[in-house]
Amino acid sequence: MLTKKTVVFIMALLLSACGYHLRGAFQLPENMKNIYVEGGSGPLLEQFRQVMKSSSSRLASSRQGAGVVVKIFNETFNRRVLSLSARGKSNEFELNYRLDYELANADDGLLMGRQTVDIRRDYFNDQQFVIAKDKEEAMIRDEMYRQVVNTIINRARVVLEADAK
Repeated sequence: MLTKKTVVFIMALLLSACGYHLRGAFQLPENMKNIYVEGGSGPLLEQFRQVMKSSSSRLASSRQGAGVVVKIFNETFNRRVLSLSARGKSNEFELNYRLDYELANADDGLLMGRQTVDIRRDYFNDQQFVIAKDKEEAMIRDEMYRQVVNTIINRARVVLEADAK
């Protein structure tokens, strides 16, 4: 008869063999295990920290020893009203998050020139559930930050893999 520990061990082996990994986790090349982010807002840096942690990497505290330096420029987050109700209350909002960035190595050698990431999301603002809609906007903002981080990391992976060849 199989014991509980044996079953757990077998399940862990099967999950690791099938390529299972956490959502948002990346398989990063060795020179991307330490990324330093220069500039950027607190929420953006927090998303970088979370993504790097889930990928068994870390966000470097300084340029020294970092494999890649991500330089953030012109980061803006805007919200605008898309539609109004008959009472003049906002029914729908659009969130726009935009930033420019470039990739460099620790010695400030340019790996990739300035690129722009621009993300837009809109959502319905039901006036009966104002508190819930504030939480929904916060969740949408977090997801937008996560999408920007994933985009930057994916582009960096492509650049570094092309340079390695």
